[in-house]
Parts: sequence; structure tokens; C-alpha cells
Amino acid sequence: MPAPIRATERYGARPGGIGRVSRDCGQIRPPGATRYATLAVRSGSNEEDLDVTSRPTTIGQVVAADLCSGCGLCAGLMPERLEMVDRVDLGLRPRMKDGHDDDETTSAAAVCPGATITRPPVAANAITELADGWGDVLEVWEGYASDQEVRFAGSSGGVVTALAACAVSSRAFAGVLHTAAHPDAPLTNETVLSRSRDALLAAAGSRYAPAGPCDRLDLAESAGGPVVMIGKPCDIAGVWAARRNRPQLDAAIGVTIAVFCAGTPSTRGTLEMLSAMGIHDPDDVTSLRFRGMGWPGHAVATTRSGQEGRLDYDGSWNTVLQKHRQWRCRLCPDHTGELADLSVGDPWYRPVEPGDTGRSLILVRTDKGRELLRSAIRSGAIIAERVAPGVLPASQPNLLRTRGAVAARIASLRLAGYPFPRFRGFPMWRFWWSELPLTEKLRSTVGTLRRVRRRGSRAMDPGFREANHG
Repeated sequence: MPAPIRATERYGARPGGIGRVSRDCGQIRPPGATRYATLAVRSGSNEEDLDVTSRPTTIGQVVAADLCSGCGLCAGLMPERLEMVDRVDLGLRPRMKDGHDDDETTSAAAVCPGATITRPPVAANAITELADGWGDVLEVWEGYASDQEVRFAGSSGGVVTALAACAVSSRAFAGVLHTAAHPDAPLTNETVLSRSRDALLAAAGSRYAPAGPCDRLDLAESAGGPVVMIGKPCDIAGVWAARRNRPQLDAAIGVTIAVFCAGTPSTRGTLEMLSAMGIHDPDDVTSLRFRGMGWPGHAVATTRSGQEGRLDYDGSWNTVLQKHRQWRCRLCPDHTGELADLSVGDPWYRPVEPGDTGRSLILVRTDKGRELLRSAIRSGAIIAERVAPGVLPASQPNLLRTRGAVAARIASLRLAGYPFPRFRGFPMWRFWWSELPLTEKLRSTVGTLRRVRRRGSRAMDPGFREANHG
């Protein structure tokens, strides 16, 4: 009897690339959804599993172990060998280009944040009470963009956009490397280099969908001067590691700004969110915002047929999107960008008032970050005030519990003999002990073991060969 056929959904052969596999290995597409579907099929009888060890040493092993965060760093460092594709139920994943082999990716795997993140020793001038749980924090500020259009468009006060716009308008930076909605497939994202306030404003607001701003490091290196990089904590951590051995990248990245991140949902989450809005044809969507236009804002989709779908933050993130976060995100101890120069997030300690246009919590982590923030305040681009260190844990009350749970999840993976990421310099076990009630202690260990047992004894994500050779 022939081996069963396995099908894997992936993005990349056509702009947009979302689809579903039918029982006969065809595709079920919403009406007209040709831009959102490609299919890779491979016979199980001929498939060779990647050698997945507890310490991945190639990009293929990182992906097969389900440790990829989708940051795009490997493709950015090796564009001649790798490109990023969107696997609908997983997120962005690297695909090997023809004529190349996974054994050639060891140098990229050595700095892959999916496999390893090292936090340097805490700076002597960091706030002591925040150091263990939040990394280097020199100052804590709260503020908002003085430009009301920027403030309204941003997810929480528009500070990230205002900082970036101030940087390029001062001519101290050649541009800003960041994520924006893909113009031809608005459900998905692309990496761009913006050089003006208007370009930055057009991309303002969080994008709760797969994004890998490290995949276009060439844009930074060819910008003609240092750039500001905006990314998730894992994006910033990857670039931090890579620039230590890549002088041209180190020179190109002037300042890094991390946005607080609770995890990246897959494109499947986006589709489910649209369905909850009553939009069932993704190809009909002409624009999609996940947040913004007030605080915390709404997810809003518009279509060619004139339909507008809308969900509040609770209905989009809490009810739908967070369920589709990547597995690697559930193993992450850094949700605030501890290796960035500046980190920006929501001040959730404040009650959300009707009509609130938002404020941002700003963490100064380095001298370079401090200078950019103060420059923006001096120029009037940002209105901000320094606040007490305790505002940070009050704004993100779940993150220390999350860090404790991550310690137990990683220990469970290690005990079961499964691959796990290495985190050096991140205190975690003390938060498992001090922050988690007994039920959550058990859930963080037993739940992880149940999950890997369901996945079986083979690679946790066997789709790397399918995505690369299907």
C-alpha cells in the first residue's frame, strides 16, 4: 500500500499565499482567493527526516524542532541561500533555495534567536529592582506623540512612530527598518525602509501577524547611513547577536526599538479573526488594521465590496489571535525587548477610558536610547514624563509569571529529550517559585509534557523538508 500523502500549506509561490488542503490534496479556497493559496505535497515514503538534536546546529534543525520564531535573520544573513515563506498554521519559516543544502546554514544558526539568546550582564547604572525580571532599564517614561495624527494612528500613544519620524527628520539617521502591511496582500506583512514621516505614519499600528524584519538587512546595510530598527524582542535579539560578527551590519544599525510582544499569531489566526468579523473571502480585503485609531483601538478590515468588519481588542487579540501564537513564543522569557536601546509598550496599569487616544510606556535601556528619546522630547515630537520604576510591573503584571512558566516548560522539554532554546543571563526559576500558584506550576510542566507527547517522538515540526522540497 503506498505511503500516505502529506500536504503542507505555505506562502511564497504567489504574493499573499494562504490556502487550505482538501481531503484529496487539492485546495479549498474562499471565492476568488487565488492570491492566498499555494500547496506543497510530498510522499511520506520518500521523506527523510532532519536529524533533530536537543541542540540544533543548522537552520533546518531549528525549524524542524519548532523553535523558529520567524524573525527572518537567517534569510537576512544568507539571502542567496534562504528566503522566508508563510506557513499558514505556523508562521514565517525559512525555505532553502535551489542548489543549497542545510549544512551551509550553521553560521546563521549560531546567532538564531529561536535557538539561543544571551543577555549580557546588567549595566551598573540599571534600576536594581527591575534588573532580574526586565533587564537593563535605566529610566521609565510615559508619554505620547504630540502629532495628533500619529498618536491616533498608533497602538498606544504613537511613540514608536514619533521616535522614528524624529530620527529621520533630524537627518541623524538614513531611514527606519520596520514592518508594514504588504500592499498586494494586506493580511500579510513585508519589511520596508522608510525615510519620511508620511511613510512611517502609513505603517503605524501593531501588526499581529507573522513579521520578520530581519529578512531585509540588506536595506539597512545599503541605506547610506545608520538606521533605526523597529522589531519584536526576538528580532532585536537576533540582530544584536549577528552584528557582533558582521561589521557592516553593526555600522548600519544605529538604534534599536523593541515593541512589547506577547507572541506572534499565525496567518490562520488572521483568517479566523476575519471570519469573526463576518468576512469570509480574504481576497476581497483591501486593508486590515489590527490596532490603532484610539487606545487600545479596534481591528478593522475593509473589502472591495464595501464591507467593514470590526472587533475590539478583547474580541480580536484575547478571543482569537492569542490562541494562534507560535510554540516558540510560549518558550520566550523576553517580552519587552531586553537587548534593545529603547522598548515601548502599553501602560496597562491605566484604566481604558472611552475616547482615550493612548499613552506609551517607554523603557530607556542604553545611552543611545536615552539620547534618541531626549532628542524627541526636546524637539517637541514626544510629550513625556519620567515615572516610578514600579509602573513597569504594574503595566505588565503577567510577564513575570510567564517567565517562571517558561523555565518549567524548557525543563520539561529537556527532561523529555526534546529540543529546547538556550537562554543565558535570564533569571527564570525564581519567578516560577515566587509568581506562580500551584495550579500554574503544574500546568507549566505537565502541560508541556502532554504537548510533546501528542506530537510524537519525531521532529516537532517535520515540515522543513516539505516547505523546501515540496
